[in-house]
Amino acid sequence: MGLREYQRKRDFSRTPEPAGSERRSRRQKKLGYLIQAHAARRMHYDFRLELDGVLKSWAVPKGPSLDPQAKRLAVHVEDHPIEYGEFEGVIPAGEYGGGTVMLWDRGWWEPIGDAAQSYAKGHLKFTLHGAKLHGAWALVRMKGRREGDKGDNWLLIKERDKDAVPGSDDAVVVQETLSASTGRDMAAIAQEADRVWSSKQGEVTKERAKPKPRNAGAKQRETSPPAFDPSHLPGAKRAKSAPRLAPQLASAAEDAPRGDEWLHEIKLDGYRLLGRIAPKRRANLITRRGQDWTARLPELRAALLALPVDTAVLDGEIVVLDAGGVTS
Repeated sequence: MGLREYQRKRDFSRTPEPAGSERRSRRQKKLGYLIQAHAARRMHYDFRLELDGVLKSWAVPKGPSLDPQAKRLAVHVEDHPIEYGEFEGVIPAGEYGGGTVMLWDRGWWEPIGDAAQSYAKGHLKFTLHGAKLHGAWALVRMKGRREGDKGDNWLLIKERDKDAVPGSDDAVVVQETLSASTGRDMAAIAQEADRVWSSKQGEVTKERAKPKPRNAGAKQRETSPPAFDPSHLPGAKRAKSAPRLAPQLASAAEDAPRGDEWLHEIKLDGYRLLGRIAPKRRANLITRRGQDWTARLPELRAALLALPVDTAVLDGEIVVLDAGGVTS
């Protein structure tokens, strides 16, 4: 496919995305891998593998799953330039793909077998070495179900290995909501908009403001200790990721349990959410299906930030009460 389709769809005088070329440094031995969470018209995850000097790309509506039984639809889209793998920012509304882009995961991948042949046949197996995703995976092209099918529909499948989490469904996208590059959530990326396009100035990259001393003319009495660098600790290894959490869900039963160890309550009729609080005043609200609703619920985000904690995950239901106190 090359980059012709990618370039055809974009006006590079108005978008911050790179135009790219199909040249790649031969000194780079490892093939790049990344996933960009993309809040465009609908939230989805762009899965990209470097191959033949471009990023082969699939749009995964529900995002990846660590459950081998969860076969995720992955729609093959146009190839992207290698430089696009570093992009995190905002594409202006009205442009192709307008919305917020987060670098959700990144690392490198190893093809199992001949990558070019496997890709052409529509059955690509590989191992991921990312910040969030690891182990063996497969991309399998679905057979055309109707006349004129272009073969764009594939399936992204987690292989059964030590990195698989059977029964987890969409837990990884519910739990992992921060950028693998900057540690920001979607709301912060959209708000800071440090990579946007100005029609007058071109791409504008804002330099992050550094805090000024309270008294610039006074001599500091104390010096702050240097930031902790884990690489200085002998034998230290980077953890794969934080524990993966998903909402606790009810299970059906024939009879209500009895005994003093149980509490009973009326079912709440609303939306299940995970509220996640992270350091540096970051908070977001994620639905059961992994959609980021932080921008839709600014009052709830403010309530999370007002809690006297640095980090926390809250599992709850967002409801509206009618005049009779019934949830709706």
